[in-house]
Amino acid sequence: MRRLPIYFLIDVSESMVGEPIQQVEEGLANIIQALKADPYAIETVWISIIVFAGQAKTLVPLQEIINFYPPRFPIGGGTSLSKGLGHLMYELRKNQVKTTYEQKGDWKPIIFLFSDGVPTDDSQAAIAEWKQNWQRAANMVAISFGNEADTHILSSLTEHVLHFKNANAAAYKQFFKWVTDSIKTSSVSVENNASGFELARIHDDDTLSKIDLTKPLPPASYTDSNFAVLAGKCQNMQRPYLMKYRRSVEEAAIYGLDINRLNYRLVGAYQLDNSYYELSDGSATLSRINSDELIGSPTCPCCGNQVAFAMCGCGQIHCIGEDRQGRCPGCGTQGTYGSSGEGFDVNRAQG
Repeated sequence: MRRLPIYFLIDVSESMVGEPIQQVEEGLANIIQALKADPYAIETVWISIIVFAGQAKTLVPLQEIINFYPPRFPIGGGTSLSKGLGHLMYELRKNQVKTTYEQKGDWKPIIFLFSDGVPTDDSQAAIAEWKQNWQRAANMVAISFGNEADTHILSSLTEHVLHFKNANAAAYKQFFKWVTDSIKTSSVSVENNASGFELARIHDDDTLSKIDLTKPLPPASYTDSNFAVLAGKCQNMQRPYLMKYRRSVEEAAIYGLDINRLNYRLVGAYQLDNSYYELSDGSATLSRINSDELIGSPTCPCCGNQVAFAMCGCGQIHCIGEDRQGRCPGCGTQGTYGSSGEGFDVNRAQG
């Protein structure tokens, strides 16, 4: 039986932490459950999951639906689209079954690319390689989560660029049903010796719609400005965590002038495991942000310490308790922490 390979290339950068990655996890589980009950899909569809942040890795190797169990998704630092694409192309080459005199090869692979941010590296070389070697040999659908993804980069990879307005759990459910239906229609198509690539009809433009690519190109930037994400480490449990702030522009009256003031409001703090370091680009140059631009300070999501936003002189962010005593998990310095009384610069993750 000829295979229809389906690859999910999923952005697991720091800006995906919290509800977005949880909804993707749940959505992929629902997709697999639905496909296992579909007679066409179970005969032809093979699925793989690749994740990328500052680095990329295969989370689930290409395998039959019947053997597939949805994984837990990690989080990493940065959004290296070039490494994500590079790893995808490596997997495509490794797994491809070509047509010979003895056998029929795979149908054209279908790739679903999910991204919620902007690349934090220069992706032009990887995009050029994709166009030269794979754009005609595979079918890609790129989905922008929310309003933050660089849709012009996505449109250089494929003509199928969609905008998913991930507002609530119901919208996620509807979106992943559309993905499931698209895989089902494609599996029916190959069974009928058709093209093997047929996207399902979009029923609600308020949830999923074609991208408007008429807007001017934004200036190049390798830090995602839609979120400010700070990486910390719990001094008690020695585990990494992220503090996520969302961009907010407010009107402010200063010296009698009405101006727009940019700041970032706290979304939440999230405990991670050590796979965060594996998927992060340790060589990346970090930008800085002033603490006055950040509104809100969470408790430690690992041990519950009252303050998750304490910074050592070495630059490491970590948590401290009510007594304000702490030992930096980065350099080992021990001391008493207090308020600076004014803003200070802090390293900002790439997001």
